[in-house]
Amino acid sequence: MEFGLSDDQRMLQETVDRALAVAADLEIVRKAAGDDAAAQAAIDDAVAALGLSGIMVPEAHGGAGLGLLDAAVVQEMLGRHVTPSPFMANAGLAAIAIARAGTPAQQDTWLPKLAAGDARFAAALSEAAGARETAGVSAEGGRLTGKALFALETRSATHVIVADRERKLHLVAMDAAGLTAHRMRSIDRTRETAELVFDSVEAEPLDGANDPAAVTHDLIAAGRVLLAADTLGAGQRMIEKAVAYAMEREQFGRTIGSFQAVKHLCAEMAARLEPCRSLIWFAAHTMDAEPDEFPVMAALAKSHTAETGTFVARTATEVHGGMGFTDLMGLHYWFKRIGLNRQLLGGPETVRADAARMQGYGDAA
Repeated sequence: MEFGLSDDQRMLQETVDRALAVAADLEIVRKAAGDDAAAQAAIDDAVAALGLSGIMVPEAHGGAGLGLLDAAVVQEMLGRHVTPSPFMANAGLAAIAIARAGTPAQQDTWLPKLAAGDARFAAALSEAAGARETAGVSAEGGRLTGKALFALETRSATHVIVADRERKLHLVAMDAAGLTAHRMRSIDRTRETAELVFDSVEAEPLDGANDPAAVTHDLIAAGRVLLAADTLGAGQRMIEKAVAYAMEREQFGRTIGSFQAVKHLCAEMAARLEPCRSLIWFAAHTMDAEPDEFPVMAALAKSHTAETGTFVARTATEVHGGMGFTDLMGLHYWFKRIGLNRQLLGGPETVRADAARMQGYGDAA
């Protein structure tokens, strides 16, 4: 059996890559990361022009009807170009949440809006992925109270998908009375996260699923796959930059790429990162093809790629020598993207513990 991307998926990958090479050039990303509204708007317009918001929305609701593997292909390219874009929470997680947990009426209302870009979604799932003593959201009587940390991609969102303490999902307008959003500054300035405080905020429960907690479980798994794909793209780009630098930087009258030690560093980065690609692809494939395996495979893809990405980020920076730590080179954008991806929806230790519990080892989740 040969497992790989289809011709259509490769075309999608190449199309997004070419578009972002122009729209998310490093200098433009640098400005957007520095809160330049015009630069961010230019990136948003270019991503919107690709028509990606409806990639996972069923065709019956105006979307492309594609799967998580297709979304992962796009997310890899976004990571490759460290693009400040709300694709993961909006086109990925919100589409899955509404399609799987929403009632038919909710699907008819919200999925066409998502596909058309008339509604843009953030996602607040961190507490469902790993309990925190100081955070969590409770639902009672159609209202939410509590606090959600590290809500994903809130910057331009009109609505947010929220998981409560019972792992049930709710849809909330970002301008709802009683909802306060505080921007959380992380090391990665290319991805927006926020602390959301709910004070008896009116919410629309997504209560069309027989087992809402199972939908949330799969939603977290999908987020982990997309984060892994983002890290894969960022790591691949860091390797390419390290190799290019090694081929032009000279010491003692020779390019440093001719030194065996540097060759070994570059080869080890490539050898470690490449297996992550098939692991991520297979994890994404199992969401629809082998759903019983999906959460475990997603956890393994996220934890392994996070560790590998950390190695690649550190090693690629070392190949650049002292220049690797300067703002001039810009490597830190990929370095920090990989660092934040590592922790979102659970660090490697947490995610591996989840995988162990799902397979019957340790205490039940």
